[in-house]
Amino acid sequence: MRTLLISANTEQLQMPVLPLGLACVAEAAARAGHEARVVNLMTTDDLEGRDLEGAIRDFDPEVIGISVRNIDDQSRKAPKFLLKAVKNVVDGCRALTSAPIVLGGAGYSIYPRSALAFLGADMGIRGEGEGAFVKLLDKMSGKSGKEELSDIPGLYLPGFAGGGVKTGDLKRLDDFALPVPGALFPTQSGEEKVWLPFQTRRGCPMRCSYCSTAAIEGSILRKRSPEIAVDSICRFKEAGFSNFFFVDNTFNFPPSYARSLCDLMAKRAPGIQWRCILYPWMVGEELVESMARAGCVEVSLGFESGSQKILSAMNKRFRPEEVRGVSGLLKKYGISRMGFLLLGGPGETRQTVEESLEFADSLELEGVKVTTGIRLYPHTALAAAAVAEGVVLPEDDLLYPTFYMARPLEGWIEQTVSGWLERKPNWHS
Repeated sequence: MRTLLISANTEQLQMPVLPLGLACVAEAAARAGHEARVVNLMTTDDLEGRDLEGAIRDFDPEVIGISVRNIDDQSRKAPKFLLKAVKNVVDGCRALTSAPIVLGGAGYSIYPRSALAFLGADMGIRGEGEGAFVKLLDKMSGKSGKEELSDIPGLYLPGFAGGGVKTGDLKRLDDFALPVPGALFPTQSGEEKVWLPFQTRRGCPMRCSYCSTAAIEGSILRKRSPEIAVDSICRFKEAGFSNFFFVDNTFNFPPSYARSLCDLMAKRAPGIQWRCILYPWMVGEELVESMARAGCVEVSLGFESGSQKILSAMNKRFRPEEVRGVSGLLKKYGISRMGFLLLGGPGETRQTVEESLEFADSLELEGVKVTTGIRLYPHTALAAAAVAEGVVLPEDDLLYPTFYMARPLEGWIEQTVSGWLERKPNWHS
């Protein structure tokens, strides 16, 4: 089937993000014998939709898949609800074609019912699309009706009370990460660096109190073989890419896997540079040395707090002393460190906020991002705490941006953080 896949994300947040997940789905569809094209709305300045209109008229798709990455910009002060722009994309497609519209992506997977209802698409797939979406295309090409779609993993159809009816049970792929064709990504031009997203693992077992990763990828960690992962990196290198961003939720788990991956990259892909996300626990010097030798130049260090009390409330496994040790190792091996503070959660006080700010300052990081207030996501311990405290109602689906802030800190925390940001040019909110 002719399948047009649209990456609806235009929010850059920290950096422009290339549509890795959508490219994997496109590759899977092509391998199954379907004709797939990708439109990345991040790379176009076409505010009137002419590029999308041209793609639909030229390609005449039989199915349209729309990837929803972000629900909002996670800004508590002036939240931007990004699904309004995605709805414009859905409506624009409706005006040009009768092809069914299927939603997917990380953001959609957190809100499979409410996002489907808000956007008005024909169906949505929660979770990994490489298998489920291809199975849907296969059934559609066989002219199957909706009543025959009940075994498609994670499929949602419009249903009762503006919500959605789930059909097949959600399943996680064992062999999840297919090679991503470089042709789907822009080539490098001039001095601009393109950081190519790359994933070697899915799932996270850490169960941090506020995190939505389990809803998107599951809580069981699944790995590509290091050999297959590095094969893909080498092909990208041959195509002209030399900068990679590992989007694995925790690059260092398990440590033996991370070491093997780094050793292979150092041997087979010398000269590349890469970033990753570290969970500051069980990080030894051997791993950090291997990372540096393999080309790691920057790490996102999400320690979130410098208070042991708050770390325990967030269900973190590490202590502030471990964060300090990991930070020191990264500095020793010349790896830049971007730290993250997440302030205002349950149990937070003025004392713990000051403790966290002073702790982050003492690490002398190259950069620090400070967030006040924590975005509430469904099915998390933080959301349950918010319901218990009357911050939100039990029936609130949390699709619209809603934040937890410890009530005694309202007003004071913004003023305090602003004072720190004024004194720290490498800190931002």
